[in-house]
Formats: sequence, structure tokens, C-alpha cells
Amino acid sequence: MTNTKEHAEDTCPLVYQCRLPLSTRTVNHLADLLRRHLKAIRSRWRILPPGKIAVIVLAVLRHDQRLADMAGGNDVSESTVRRWRDELIGLLAAQAPRLDRALKKVAKQGGEVVLIDGTLIRTQRRTGKADRRNYSGKHRSHGLHFLALTDENGRLIWISAARPGRTHDNTAARHDHILAHLRAAGLGALADLGFRGLDNNIHDPVIVTGYAASRTHKLTTGQKTANRVLAVGRAPVEHAFAHLKNWRNLTKLRTDPARATQLLRALLVLTNLEVDR
Repeated sequence: MTNTKEHAEDTCPLVYQCRLPLSTRTVNHLADLLRRHLKAIRSRWRILPPGKIAVIVLAVLRHDQRLADMAGGNDVSESTVRRWRDELIGLLAAQAPRLDRALKKVAKQGGEVVLIDGTLIRTQRRTGKADRRNYSGKHRSHGLHFLALTDENGRLIWISAARPGRTHDNTAARHDHILAHLRAAGLGALADLGFRGLDNNIHDPVIVTGYAASRTHKLTTGQKTANRVLAVGRAPVEHAFAHLKNWRNLTKLRTDPARATQLLRALLVLTNLEVDR
């Protein structure tokens, strides 16, 4: 009996099409950004045109497509797609505003308050000491902590650097000198109970939080009403985080935490492009 290894049909990679739910404006912005960069560094050739590279990188960020899958579907190597992704993330992150400039812009446009909140971006478990530092007891998950500011309409204006998941909102805000920047810009901020104690100025508070009940102190009717009003005012910042997390690359970060800050700031720019269209 003879064993044969003949195939009934030719083996070839299977490629499928997938809709990318992003605007043409976003793709064009990324392609133009890459064209200007290539001109600045005097790079005369890429294996694919900037528009195609932009679509590939956006598919990786939006749909969390694996680099090897995108490479195989476009006849390039996985390392090439990784290089394109990192290159465009760096270019986008450079467009993200600094905290002081973002607040000054809000004040110049007539804004009076901003919304502040913290969030956890889940990551894989890490080995060694980083495992314990990145574990958030509140969320019972490993991740990285970020602070974000939005204007009154919920448009993201700034995002902080990545910190270990166990970091408290107040600790992160103190590290970024949020209170001092708000006072310098003449703005107030609406925050949740996680920021209680950050601003201890009773007569002229900059950061407004709600009232917290305790075992010995029940909230009055007026305090409950104030909490409801504050929750309505803070709703846009929750919507902003929802828009940000539409990028499925954030479902569970697999990138190096050292690069997570750059990734989030790049996605901030892309999110605003989509929201402002």
C-alpha cells in the first residue's frame, strides 16, 4: 500500500473582507500624516501606499486584528505590519495635547468646567513584581490605570500616562498636579466620589464631588438631589470612555505597558476625529 501526499486542490491563503466602521476622514488624516512623515524623513519607497497602510493599521486598532493575519492578507511580513503600527501610533500620539494647553484651550473657548474620571484598561497577567502592582482590587482584574479629562460635551481633551492598576484616582491626580493646572486655567471640575479629599479648600473648591453616606450618617434629601444633578453632569465623561473603548485593541492590552501611554493618546486623537465628524 502506497501513501501519497497529493492535495486535491492547490493550497493558498484564504482572505476575507471585513467592513471597517470608520469615516473616510479618519483614514485620510492618517494617510496624510504618514505622507508628511515620509517626506520629512526622505523615505522614497514603501511596499504599500500610505492609504493602504493607514487602513491596515486602523484594522489592527479597531478590530484587534492579529498582525500575522493582516500581514498574510496583504503579502507583507508580520514585522512590517508591526513597524507600521508603531510608527503611526507614535505620529498620532504626538498630536495629543498637553494638560496645560488642553485646559487653556477650554478656558479660551468659554468653558467653565471639565469632567475628570479614571478608568482601568485590562491587561494580561504579568510575571514578577509587576503582577501585584497591576492588580486592581476594585475591579478584581489586572490592568493599567488612566485618568482622562473631557469638556462639558464629553469630548476627550487629555489622557494621563499609564500607571499600575492598583493606583487610586487621587494618587494619579496628585502626581499629574491636576488641581494646580485647573486653578491656573481658572476652571472647575466635576468628579465622582473617588476624588474626595483631593481638593480640601472648603470656601473655593475647584473639584466638585458628591456626598457619601456612611453607617452613622445618612444622606439628606438635598444631598441626594445634589448627587443626582452631579451624576447627570458627569454622564458625558462616561460616554467618552465608551467611545474610547470601542477600539477593540483595548479589550485586553497585549502591548508592552511602557507603550500603553502612547497607544491611548493615539486613540484619543482617532476618537475625536470620529466624534467630531
